[in-house]
Formats: sequence, C-alpha cells, structure tokens
Amino acid sequence: MTADRDGTSTRPDDTGDAQTRETDGDGVLVVEGVDEDPIENYRRLFVGWRFTLIAWMSAIYAFFHIAALNGLSVTRFTGFDLPFLPQLPMETWDFRTVHIAGALVIGFLLFAARAYDDDGKPARDRTIVRLAAFALLIPALVSLYTAITFILQIESGELPQMGGLTTWSAFPGTPLYETETWWFGFPLLVATMGGIVLGWFEDRPRDRFAASDILMGVCAVTVAAYIIPVYGTAARNSVGTPFVPIGVAFAATAGSALILELTRRVTGLALVVITGVFLVYTFTAHMLPGILAVQTPYTWKRFFGFLYTDAGILGPTTAVSSTYIILFIIFAAFLQASKVGDYFVNFAFAAAGRARGGPAKVAIFASGLMGMINGTSAGNVVATGSLTIPLMKKVGYHKKTAGAVEAAASTGGQIMPPIMGAGAFIMAEITGIPYTEIAIAAIIPAVLYFVSVYFMVDFEAAKLGMRGMREDELPKFRDMIRRVFLFLPIVILIAALFMGYSVIRAGTLATAAAAVVSWLTPYRMGARSIVKAFELAGIMSIQIIAVCACAGIIVGVISLTGVGARFSSLLLDIASTSQLLALFFAMCISILLGMGMPTTAAYAVAASVVAPGLVQLGIPQLTAHFFVFYFAVLSAITPPVALASYAAAGISGANAMETSVASFKIGIAAFIVPFMFFYNGALLMDGTWFEIIRAGLTATVGVFLLSAGIQGWFMGGRVAWFIRVGLIVAALFMIEGGLFTDLIGVGAAVVLFFVQKLLNPSPDAGIPVRGAD
Repeated sequence: MTADRDGTSTRPDDTGDAQTRETDGDGVLVVEGVDEDPIENYRRLFVGWRFTLIAWMSAIYAFFHIAALNGLSVTRFTGFDLPFLPQLPMETWDFRTVHIAGALVIGFLLFAARAYDDDGKPARDRTIVRLAAFALLIPALVSLYTAITFILQIESGELPQMGGLTTWSAFPGTPLYETETWWFGFPLLVATMGGIVLGWFEDRPRDRFAASDILMGVCAVTVAAYIIPVYGTAARNSVGTPFVPIGVAFAATAGSALILELTRRVTGLALVVITGVFLVYTFTAHMLPGILAVQTPYTWKRFFGFLYTDAGILGPTTAVSSTYIILFIIFAAFLQASKVGDYFVNFAFAAAGRARGGPAKVAIFASGLMGMINGTSAGNVVATGSLTIPLMKKVGYHKKTAGAVEAAASTGGQIMPPIMGAGAFIMAEITGIPYTEIAIAAIIPAVLYFVSVYFMVDFEAAKLGMRGMREDELPKFRDMIRRVFLFLPIVILIAALFMGYSVIRAGTLATAAAAVVSWLTPYRMGARSIVKAFELAGIMSIQIIAVCACAGIIVGVISLTGVGARFSSLLLDIASTSQLLALFFAMCISILLGMGMPTTAAYAVAASVVAPGLVQLGIPQLTAHFFVFYFAVLSAITPPVALASYAAAGISGANAMETSVASFKIGIAAFIVPFMFFYNGALLMDGTWFEIIRAGLTATVGVFLLSAGIQGWFMGGRVAWFIRVGLIVAALFMIEGGLFTDLIGVGAAVVLFFVQKLLNPSPDAGIPVRGAD
C-alpha cells in the first residue's frame, strides 16, 4: 500500500494496475472515479482558451436543450426580441435540426479523424493540408451566405409562390435552380467532402483544433441554416416527393456525410458500414430479386430529399435523442458532479462484497445501478469494470471470466428500469405506449436477467472454491445506509413519473434534486459545478446523438423502400409452419442487426425491420417490441461482434473473442427470457397479481435450473453430465409458463435432486466439468 501526496492510497493488483481509494471522515473506504467520463483515443484534450471555448459551447448546448424542453426563452426573461436567437418552444423539425447541427459542430472539434497514440502526438503536422482546408472555407462560406440570404428573404416576407411552392434567389437575376445548385449545393458538397478527406491527412497535436474540422463545423451550420427555413415554408409540402427542391437534396447529402463521419469517429466503422450497406441497397434495390426488390429505382434527389424528414434522420431516433436522451444525460452529469456513481459502487461493495466471489457479485449490482445513469453497455463496462475486473482476478477468476462477468452485468444495465438506457425512450416514441407502462413491464425481465447472471457467477465461484472480500477491504454497510439519501434523485424521478408528470418534467425535477442533494455531501454543487455538469452533459451526448442520427438514415431507407414490411411478410410465411421458428428467426435478425452497434441504434433498426412482423403474427405490440429490444441489447455480448465484451477484454487483458464467448455463456439464460414473456405475458405485468407473482417465481426457478445445468453445479456440488442435461430440459419446460409444464419442470428438478443426493454419480463420468482455465 503506497500513499500519494494528496492523501489517497493505491492498492496494486496482480496486473500492475492500481485502484484508487480514499478514506473519509467516517472511516468508510470510498471508491472514487467510477463515474468519470472515459477519454477515448479519438478525443482531443484541450488547454487554455480552447478548453474554455469547448467547455462553454458544450454547456450552452446542453442548457439549450433543457431550456427548450421546459419552454424557457431569452425573450421571456429579458424582454428583448433577438431575431437571430431561436425562440422557444421551437417548431419540432427546427429543434431537431439544431440538435443535430450542434452535436456535429462540437463533435468535429472534439473528436479527431484518427486515434492518437499514448503520447497524444500526431505523425506529422502537414501545413499544406491545413492550407487546403482553409481554402475550402471559401465555398463553404459562399454556401452559408446563400443560406443566410434565404433566411433574410423569408424574414422580409417577400418570397414569391409558384405552384404552391416557395421560390427564391440569393442573387438578383439568378434563377432558382441555379441559385440552389451553383451558389448553395455544389459549394457545400465540395467543402463537406473535401473536409472529410482532408481530415484523414491533417495531423494536429491533441490540444489543437484541426482546420478540416472547423471546415466541417461550418458545413454543419450551413446545412441547418438552409433546412430550417425551407421547412418553414410551403416547400415542406414537396419534401419526400420527386418535386423536392434540389437544395434540400444537396443539404441532406452533406448532412448525411457529416453524420456518418462523426459516427465513425465516436463509435468506429461497424455502424457506418451497416448504414453504407443500406444506402447501397437503396440505389440497387430495383436490380435485386425476391423480397429485396423494389419496382422503381430511386433518384438521388428523391432519396436524399426524403432522408432529412421525420421519416428518416429527423424521425423517431432523433426525436428521442433530442428530448429524453439528452435530458437523462444531463441528469447523469449532475449525478456525476454529486458523486452518486461512486456511492452506487460503494453500496454494491457493502451489500455483496462478502459473498463468495464477491467482486463478481459487486459487478452485477454496481452495473445494474450504474446502468440507470449510463446509456451504453460498453460505457458501463469502462465505468465499473476498471475497478471490478482487477478485483475479480485477484480473488481467483480467470481474466476472460472476469471480463465476461462485467460485460454481461453491464449489458443488463440497459434493461434496468426506470431509465433503461436510451432504447426504452425510442420504444415509447415508436409504439406510443406510455414510458411508465414500459418501465413497469421491464421489472420482471430485468430481475430475471440479473438473477441468471448472479446464479452463473455464484456457481462459478463455488466450483473454484472462492472466498469473499475481507471486512477491512469493504465499506461498512451501516455507513452506506446513512447516505442512502443519495438515491433521492432516482426516487423523485420514479415518483414523478408515477404521479403523472411527463418524462421531461420528471427528469428536470430529478436533475434539480441531484444538485440539492449534493449540499448534504462534501461535493456541494455551486454555480461553477452546475456549469461543469452542463459541460459534461454536452460532451457525453455527442456519441449517442451521432448514433441516433446515423440510425435515422437506416430507418429512412427502411421507410422509403418498404423492406421492413417485406420482412414482416417473410415472418408470416415462416409462422405458418412454426411460430417458434418465426420467433427464432426474429431473434437472429435482431442480434445480427445489433452486432457492433450501440443499443439505441440496434433497437431502432430492429424495431423497424422485425417488430412489425411480430405484431402481424398477433403478438401484442409491447411484447413484440420488448422481444426485439431484449435481443438488440444482448447483441453487445453475442459473438463474433460483442462491443461490451471487447471493452471488458481491453481492461482484463484477455483475448477479445474468448471473452465474448465466455460472456455469451454467462448470459445464456437471458437469451431464454424473451421466449418466456412471449409464452407468458404475466412476465410483462399483463395479468392478475396472482398470475404475475406465479410467473415471476416459476421463471426464476427456470433460470436457476438453466444456470445450474450450464455450470454443472447443483445444490452444493458438481453434477454428472446427464444431470446437467436434465436440468436444462427441466428449465426449458418452465419457459411456456403454463401450470402443467411448470409442474413437469419442478417435478423433474426434484427427481434430479434426489438422484444427485442418493446415487451421487461421479461428475467426471462421461463429459468432464471444467472450471475457469
């Protein structure tokens, strides 16, 4: 144990890493920093005036959203009517357009085109590339000037109408088509594509802005400056038709390219490649056979004119990211500022650290709690796994198992009510089902998920003879109870939702409560801390906003081509043979579409392709969407592309593929849960209290038997291979949820228990039982 100059102490683990802890005045061992925002390899680290500029831009961007969502405005508070400031509440399309544009501007300034090495140094500072980027600012500014001229003409009320459409010209005597093409669209595309290409070659130090990124920020502002006024005129009537103004197609093309580039920077290539496949499909669908075919080819103008609408980029995914997601990111930032994330993990250590294999069970509880304030599975892994994975290795878990446990537990955070990650809000937006009803329905599936993971890690610890953590290694539970008031913001959020407040109002009240609660801790939030929280929220939101906008491109393709409806008809054909086979096919498609994608994008795409087909099969809408959502979440631990498992492998030092296979095994019971609530709607709170309680209890027994069979540990000892098979079969009998099948499952488990106790067959006979390597 070594002491640092600031009073903290570090405990080195067997990997050479250190866990930083601090003892407070009450003698409580405090875990610090688990809720700090991780720094990605692509993130720039500014100092001086650049840091101040980005901090204020991010803070203003986040505050703009909470002001807009609650109907605040500059005019209301100051009495001044400033024409160039947005008036609140804004028109829906305008608000979503500003939401995306702001994220693009901050995102390009904050995230570099290529990852930095450990030293944060570029390969070479290429002056000629910077000069080329500055040269491209000329066409970008020409395009921006044209868009501003359009705005001023609209403000003057002098725009003529022709055939029900608005006509305009930035320059006297210049026809409309030439204005939109040569003075707006062409310069914008040249600047946008040039900036994306130059970004690959402009190597700037990590604490400097890149000229190409400033250029793309200007292009993002230009797209918004054109889209907002054109959608405020009669031209909106032509959007999505072959008669859409060509300027809209130019703006949408540039905007889509910028969204794809920012998505690549913040999440990698997986989602970009999938989106590219959908884009290629749009223009080749008329040449494809079978259900993929369309009758008439789509022109570039019609497609991109359709894309920047509420059926595409400005549709459900952006609607959710601009309202619920950004609101709860602000909430999470305020919780970070009040150190609630640290408290959650300490509470988990105090509650579960003494159990056998304690750190693994801490990971389950902590990840579930952190999942309520963290929007991604991989982000949850980074937040809690940096602490729990080294401790799991220390008590005896193999490094791949330690990473797998954290990946499986962190993935479950996405289905943990009341917040449930961003996907639940998209579900509410798509289905029209109230969010509170979705949160209530999620309770039993979430419990089953975490119970199944708990059983898996408990049986693994039992097989390996692990111990729990010592008393002196853990926070004192009585001290954690004294600080239980730190859960108050979560309690207020839940109470406000069930009292009938809107999600926006409930989230705002909970955010304010986080600031108030902080005054009962050493981390009191003053004006500077509040500004810092808004700054964190602005930065944290960039990734999820880019992902939602990119998913909107895929949703737009599905909406325009109708390929989702054709997949639905395919499911109907399969269901005529076997409904179970149709569900299995829907599961595979949901997981396949979700591989390599964050939860939000995975669910948004799967909900467009798969869920309508399930509804046509006669499955209730809530059940169908929960089925799809569950498997979209589980794609994060499904090989071969498992984002949460890969993030955990990076911390544990294990092979990424081995970790993903191990996390799939640990979460295997969770793959059965959606079939459980398909056969028994009581698991989604649809039924009488007796039916709901019986379904919850029998489902819990089912995942217990399934976990025991997979791990080969039942009622205190290792079991032979045929008992393992029997346990799995007994568990499967309990999936359907009927009284007769439940009795068969329980009866089989009782028989197997007596066989184990009375005959005591050798666990090494036949198929050997293996623990961690």
